[in-house]
Amino acid sequence: MDPITLIVTALAAGASAGVIDALKDNAKDAAKAAYAKLRGLVRTRVAGNPGAELALAEHQADPENWAAPLKAKLTLVGAGDDAALVAAAQALMDLVDRAGAKAGKYHVTISGGHGVQVGEGNVQHNTFNA
Repeated sequence: MDPITLIVTALAAGASAGVIDALKDNAKDAAKAAYAKLRGLVRTRVAGNPGAELALAEHQADPENWAAPLKAKLTLVGAGDDAALVAAAQALMDLVDRAGAKAGKYHVTISGGHGVQVGEGNVQHNTFNA
């Protein structure tokens, strides 16, 4: 799955009350927190881009119809290259779809990246030569 599709899928899952309400109480709280984190990261990423801000806001209310516009705007702002965003989306999908996550459904492949890091608690130092 490409990073943008993962982010939009996770946002849609988090916006769906039915998906989170179907979880057990302890997982429900974790999923709500993971969704809030992801949404905050996306909001920060699109800040200052009125079209992207609108797509994000509208996607929360109507994910099906706003998925394509949101994907386009997230691609435009380079959200697919943001390791923290991708990791937050994966973390949310791990909570709301454990079976899919275990099966590798939300595995992200990044090709041609330099200095890309996915996960939490990592330290990375890069030196790139021209």
